[in-house]
Parts: sequence; structure tokens; C-alpha cells
Amino acid sequence: MSGTTIKSTKAAESVARHIETLIIEGTLRSGEALLPERELAKRLNVSRPTLRDGLKTLQDRGLLRQEGNRGLRVAALGAGAITDPLLELLAGREELADDYLEFRDIVECQAAALAAERANEVDLRRIRACLERIDRAYAAADPDEEAEADAELHQLIYEASHNLVLLQIMRALSGGLRRDVIQNRGRMFTLPHTRDRLREQHHAIAAAIIAGKQDAAQVAAHQHLGYVRESLHRLRDSEAKLAVSNRRDTGGGLTG
Repeated sequence: MSGTTIKSTKAAESVARHIETLIIEGTLRSGEALLPERELAKRLNVSRPTLRDGLKTLQDRGLLRQEGNRGLRVAALGAGAITDPLLELLAGREELADDYLEFRDIVECQAAALAAERANEVDLRRIRACLERIDRAYAAADPDEEAEADAELHQLIYEASHNLVLLQIMRALSGGLRRDVIQNRGRMFTLPHTRDRLREQHHAIAAAIIAGKQDAAQVAAHQHLGYVRESLHRLRDSEAKLAVSNRRDTGGGLTG
């Protein structure tokens, strides 16, 4: 009986370890639903009691969560840190937008270089498919779809870097990244030729990664984010001048 218990415990630990690895490497994403228990036990080639023990371990660690009768899902990992009040405060301050873009510039340039060095055929296939999605949205003049495809490409670059710490940090920030991309695009589209430039820049980054050119990928990523920062600087300057002109026109709202 003792030997059976030890074997069962080890099997449950192996189940927990396997699923944990899938979460760490980004194969299982936050909020993703696991298969029903019967099918999951079959896939992992373990008994259902052993599976339950392994899943209970992951629930106790906060990696999985139960959703009523709908089964288990991967927990919203990183959400606690990203909803920290200080980060919410930083995200809401217009004057700190440039600091955020500077942060992205530092991180994404290195991620692009790593992707050019480490991307495999699966990574490259997904990047090519995302470029096609960008091109379709561009041809259809669909700004919302363009923004979603834009954010997806940046996430695929992090995945292709094969740095799991970098990937998980940026996945945790993905909500902010997507919001940032959409907001920036909406404002930048008021500038002439912006859609053309952004599409060209994304193709340049992807082409360098696909060609395995690390320096070129890093430069292309830096040029892209530099263009975004410069464009937003011009917009903010233009908006500030317009606000002054409007105040002059109305006497600041303090005259009759």
C-alpha cells in the first residue's frame, strides 16, 4: 500500500509539474480553459484521482482556478501586479506616456534581436500570418483590426525571443500594451501617411527577424518606436497650441 501511495504521489507531482511548465513557457495562457477531467486524464495518461491530486496542487499555488461547474482555467497570472494602484496612476498620466514608450523601446529592441537569433519555423510562420492579418486590415481600412494585429505582432516577437521571463512580464502587461497601441494609433491617424509608415515599419521588423538579422531587427524596432514617440510629441505640441488659441478666442471663459 505504501509503495502505491508513493507512486501515486509522484505521478500527481509529475502532472502538476507538466502543466506548470506549459504555463511558464506560455503554451497555456491566463484565462484559458483546461479540457474536461476525463479527457485531460486520458491525454496525460494518468488516472482521474491522480489527475485531481495534481490539479489540486496547482489550485493551491494559485495557478489554476475553478469556475463553478465549468471546470478549471489558468488563473489571471500577473493581474495583481498590473492592477497595483501605482501602475494605474502611472498609466493615467499623459505626461508619463513618453516614459512608457521609452521603456517599450528598451525592451522591444532587445526582444526583436533575440527573436532574430532564436525564432524557429513555428514562430516565423505565426509572424508571417500576423503580417498577412495586418495587410488585410490595411487594405480594408479597418483601424480596429489593424490595432489588434499590431498588438499581436509585438506579442509574437516576445514569444519568438524565447526568454520566458520577458514573455510573461509583457504578457501580464498585454492589456496595457493593447490599450496603448489602440490609443496611439487613433491619435496618430490624424497625421498624414501614418498608416503607411506603421505598416512599413512592422514589415521591416518582421523581415529582419525572419532573415535572422539581429542588428537589423533591433534597429527596425528602435526606428518604429522612435517614430511613435516623435509623432505623439508633435501631436501633443499641436494640441497644446490649439488649446492656447481656443482660450485666447474665448478669453479663457472669464470674459463677457
